[in-house]
Amino acid sequence: MSDSAVSLEATTIPAVIDRAASTFADHESFVGDGVRLSFAELGVRIDETAKGFIAAGIRPGDRIGIWGPNSLRWLLAALGAYRAGATLVPINTRFKGSEAAYVLRTAGARLLFAVTDFLDTDYPALLTGDNHVESLEQVVVMSGESSAAQTSCVGWDDFIAAGSAIPLSEVVARSAAVKADDISDIMFTSGTTGRPKGAMLTHGATVRAFDAWATVVGLRADDRYLIVNPFFHAFGLKSGIVASLIKGATIVPQKMFDVRDAMQRIADEKITMLPGPPSIYQTMLDHPDVASFDLSSLRLAVTGAAPVSVELVRRMRDELHFETVVTGYGLTESTGVIAMCRHDDPNETIANTSGRAIPGVEVRLVDDHGNDVAVGEPGEVLARGYNIMKGYFGNPEATAEAIDPDGWLATGDIAVGDEQGNIRITDRKKDMFIMGGFNAYPAEIERALSTYPGVSQVAVVGVADHRMGEVGMAFIVPKPGATVVPEDVITWSRANMANYKAPRYVEVVDSLPMNASGKVLKFELRQRFGA
Repeated sequence: MSDSAVSLEATTIPAVIDRAASTFADHESFVGDGVRLSFAELGVRIDETAKGFIAAGIRPGDRIGIWGPNSLRWLLAALGAYRAGATLVPINTRFKGSEAAYVLRTAGARLLFAVTDFLDTDYPALLTGDNHVESLEQVVVMSGESSAAQTSCVGWDDFIAAGSAIPLSEVVARSAAVKADDISDIMFTSGTTGRPKGAMLTHGATVRAFDAWATVVGLRADDRYLIVNPFFHAFGLKSGIVASLIKGATIVPQKMFDVRDAMQRIADEKITMLPGPPSIYQTMLDHPDVASFDLSSLRLAVTGAAPVSVELVRRMRDELHFETVVTGYGLTESTGVIAMCRHDDPNETIANTSGRAIPGVEVRLVDDHGNDVAVGEPGEVLARGYNIMKGYFGNPEATAEAIDPDGWLATGDIAVGDEQGNIRITDRKKDMFIMGGFNAYPAEIERALSTYPGVSQVAVVGVADHRMGEVGMAFIVPKPGATVVPEDVITWSRANMANYKAPRYVEVVDSLPMNASGKVLKFELRQRFGA
């Protein structure tokens, strides 16, 4: 298979939607929420949603938030927003009210799509009191009863009905006015300062990157794509929804990963494409009933975000029937992708590296002085190309720290390269760890844990976990005379921060190891856990 992407005339997501509706008109585009839609039918539903945005007074460039699990209405809200010229601000479903409020305030979102019935949570109700967002004019409830806590709530059907008087020609004009360099999404990602930053990603970069991504993987129009990655994440939105629209694959979303449900849907819907973090496949392989499900339709797997063993790649091929297993590497600031293995790489390359740069993207590994390191020597990953974000929304200082004047994005990841240009991520300069595919930042977790009663000092590190790749471990020094109970800290963390941030282990210690300048020596803490 050639590495070169199919040349698309479409350079924006609205144009990709138009192309999909005509090129793959009769193909099944979506299966879920009790409906089956062709690409032509999906195009009609997207335009109905775009009319709703126009009727609500949303202007080109306005920001709209979506806070809910994978569903048809999530997809319609996102794609309808693009067609209306709006900018999407996805919200992590694991966020608590204060975390979501910060993102919405920072982005200045005018409209929010949310649910009131996911995991017994009324999301709009979390945005009251101290978490009230002044810029929000309306909350559209995608599923569940309208939230009594929010006076500005309207139901999905009412939102769609309000747009019925808008002529289709206005949607077509809005869609045609969107340019490749326009911002499609502001995707928030935390940093070592603990405050989320909004990466501004463009239509053109998204379309080009995921045309290349889907071509390297081998995604095609007869594929049936089970999207377990959340739509609010670049993996679900871009390599899921957008890639499927580009190639004409059928989207089959799953609200949250349940291994039995996933395997049953693979059997029932003859799923061929199943990307995800390694924990997805490990959980399937470890399930006692895996042999009772017909998984023979599986063809493509794309994984990454955590270490992958050669044995796991072998078992995915032998026991889960995948023909193609590909690993990759990217981050939000790079529109989700920088490097990928190719489908015909050896198992050892796929397991031990994240592949090499995708077409049109450059990668360098440099030392602390910005000099290129030799093959086999560790260096920070720098990336440059069309896929790099425009910057952090409203934060030029952070943008200047991340992207140098020559356009190189400093990823903060340490890697070793080989003669073929494949990179192997070995460490994280920014201390981040990845739990089940989600980036967790110790500084942010430490800031939250420092408010727990009796905590004097706290340090958080990522430690290895068989299923999730890595999980958080907190080392806490109590205040004099205070008693800190590890189990209570874990319970409190799960109630006060997103689940993937909450530490799975807590150890109470007398002191933290520090260097002469007072910086915590986290490698010693990791070694202590390993011992």
